Amino acid sequence: MRKLGCLALIAVLAAAAALFLVIQGWGGAGPSTRTLTVVVPQGATLASTAAALERDGAIRSATRFRLMARVLGSGEPIKAGEYRVPPHLSAADILKMLQGGKTLQRLVVIPEGYPSVLVHDALAKADGLVGTVPVPAEGSVLPDSYAFQRGDTRAEVVARMQRAMRDYLAAAWAKRKPGIAVKTPAETIVLASIVETETGKPSERRMVAAVYGNRLRVGMPLQADPTVIYPITKGRPLGRRILRSELRAKNGYNTYASPGLPVGPIANPGRASIDAVLDPERSSALYFVADGTGGHVFANTLAEHNANVQKWYAIRRARGEM
Repeated sequence: MRKLGCLALIAVLAAAAALFLVIQGWGGAGPSTRTLTVVVPQGATLASTAAALERDGAIRSATRFRLMARVLGSGEPIKAGEYRVPPHLSAADILKMLQGGKTLQRLVVIPEGYPSVLVHDALAKADGLVGTVPVPAEGSVLPDSYAFQRGDTRAEVVARMQRAMRDYLAAAWAKRKPGIAVKTPAETIVLASIVETETGKPSERRMVAAVYGNRLRVGMPLQADPTVIYPITKGRPLGRRILRSELRAKNGYNTYASPGLPVGPIANPGRASIDAVLDPERSSALYFVADGTGGHVFANTLAEHNANVQKWYAIRRARGEM
């Protein structure tokens, strides 16, 4: 009798030890020694996903993973997507990650002032996106960083970029200041695209917008160099100086040859440039020229402007640029 009791105790202890080892295996460090990327397709089952995890080396046994998921897991379904599994992540934490839908977020970054041809290039190079898409309409995309998952289409991402622009422009237009030079949201995007390409200093945007707004009111040509370049390159770098013949060309964009706004945007302006056009600096300035530091100096009169131009020429001569 005593012998049977000892055997029963041994059996219980052995079972407890086995259970302890199983639980340790579930919550302990996983076998992978490197970061893994695991893709769970739409409609994937726990069984097929466990098999993929075992094949990739994220877990030791698909069978054991399924069993422990049923016994110790929350019972929530796993979610489709792309997951990044860190080294030695436990099977328990892998299941939580799959059930929580914490998928790997990829980004396509659209800088402020990007022309649509470069937006198209960025989408084409974005690893994980699928399908083709035409070059978006100029000025229709809001510059930002856009997250996507592997398998998303380029068309879907462009639609999100354009929806973001429509939403932001509508909200900004509703808060516009009275007396501004632009009359419609469409004109706002056109002028904001010029402001965006004319200055790299955020602090200058409202002042540049004021200069162009003042010029529009008095009928002066905007004389913005980027509007001369745009019809030639569609926003890509020109790589040389503008020719005199190009300054005289009448093509709907060139603001040296024609007064008023161009026929369309020359880039995709960011939020700050849109805001600057709708709330420009209060100023009478009509001119600006580079100051040698990456910014500009502004002037109310032509005489002041000509003096500033001579200072800029002196800086360029000192640099050996003239």
